[in-house]
Amino acid sequence: MNVNWIGLQTFVMQELLRIKRVWIQTLVTPWISALLYILIFGQIVGRRIGMISGVTYIDFVVPGLLMLNVMQSAFGHSSSSLYFQRFARHIEEILTAPLSYMEIIIGYVTGAVVRGLSVAAGVYVIALFFTVTTVEHLFLFVFYTISVALIFSLLGLLVGLWSEGFEQLTIPQTFIIMPLTFLGGLFTSIHMFPENMQWFVRINPFFYFVDGLRYSMIGVSESNQTIGLILIIGLVVGLGFWVWYLFKTGYKIRT
Repeated sequence: MNVNWIGLQTFVMQELLRIKRVWIQTLVTPWISALLYILIFGQIVGRRIGMISGVTYIDFVVPGLLMLNVMQSAFGHSSSSLYFQRFARHIEEILTAPLSYMEIIIGYVTGAVVRGLSVAAGVYVIALFFTVTTVEHLFLFVFYTISVALIFSLLGLLVGLWSEGFEQLTIPQTFIIMPLTFLGGLFTSIHMFPENMQWFVRINPFFYFVDGLRYSMIGVSESNQTIGLILIIGLVVGLGFWVWYLFKTGYKIRT
């Protein structure tokens, strides 16, 4: 299959320029939010909790905060980008351009992943002022950050296709991403949950995202790593095919 490299590069640059144009919203805002989380939970609350799973509380929390920002940033970028182009009818120009559906999806996803990783890099630098923030398994660290950013950029495209109003763009972040992340071991060990709730944590996919990144950074894991890897790969393939199929059938993008 021939790839329209010039068209794909142009589309990717357009998505990256969106990040630059509203850099306070896309980059600075999540960095400030992460700083507040680190100060409140890592420093103030963490001093009272002390050690958790053999490491300081702030070391335990930082990977979760980094993962939360990756998910929110990647999701927010792709969902808003696609929805606003549908809303302004710019999507018709993209569909008539000499780009395949896969190239269009790659363009959206690349912008979302870059935004997610940029936010993550800033959170990591901020965390360095408060803790050592080590990375024990570099390959796994790169794998988890990129693959989870990819998953949520694809989820963002699904929501961008589904949404019929601006308020619907925020529903998944408010009622799904944030609650499941908090219940996925962001601030607590699974053993700190009541026993009758631990089963819910173990079937929560966000638990494997957070725990996988935590293991790659500080070597502490409470989940089955094999299940987590299979889950992530399965979601990337499944969501990727689903998004491609919806684009191919013209779901809410063709009249």
